[in-house]
Amino acid sequence: MMQNYNIYINEKALIITSVLKEGTKDAQIIDVQSFDFCKFYYEISSLTENIFYLVSEDPERAFETLKSKVKNIEAAGGLVKNPDNGYLFIKRLGKWDLPKGKLEPNEKIEEAAVREVEEECGVTVTRLGHKIVETYHMYNIKEQVVLKTTYWYAMEVDSEQSLTPQLEEDITEAVWIKKPDWNQVTANTYPSIITVLELA
Repeated sequence: MMQNYNIYINEKALIITSVLKEGTKDAQIIDVQSFDFCKFYYEISSLTENIFYLVSEDPERAFETLKSKVKNIEAAGGLVKNPDNGYLFIKRLGKWDLPKGKLEPNEKIEEAAVREVEEECGVTVTRLGHKIVETYHMYNIKEQVVLKTTYWYAMEVDSEQSLTPQLEEDITEAVWIKKPDWNQVTANTYPSIITVLELA
């Protein structure tokens, strides 16, 4: 089964796939042959649709071709669980998020994921679990289009540790939230974070 690639651009999504699901509507289908990734990025905010499908016989190859046309950044983070079944969330720039950050030079992805969680929330991770998913997000830095790949891992701590949000990273809250209360998170977060929570 071929992988689909969901690339988020603010609240919108570009889905690279080989097959459209039956009943797909309220979306625009894009011709892969004439697709200009950077032009699409700058035009998407003026388009009415929220979901765009790029249909290709080989989604992986199409994705790699798109990646080669923009600057790439790698980041890593985690969904952290405590013994009381609470999960670690942060509030950054007014939205719920999960702790994450960019890889440092020559840093392993797993090491970066743990380091960022510990730096942003002041906790000590005691167990690094499986990779949950990779998410993709597009934005621009100084007029340069960037594709950020974030690797998300399941993690655990051995106690309900007190949390210290990293204020210099615009984090105003760090809290433990149990699954029955995740609706407060999903009501005010990013599509990529919802993807992580759905797959966790």
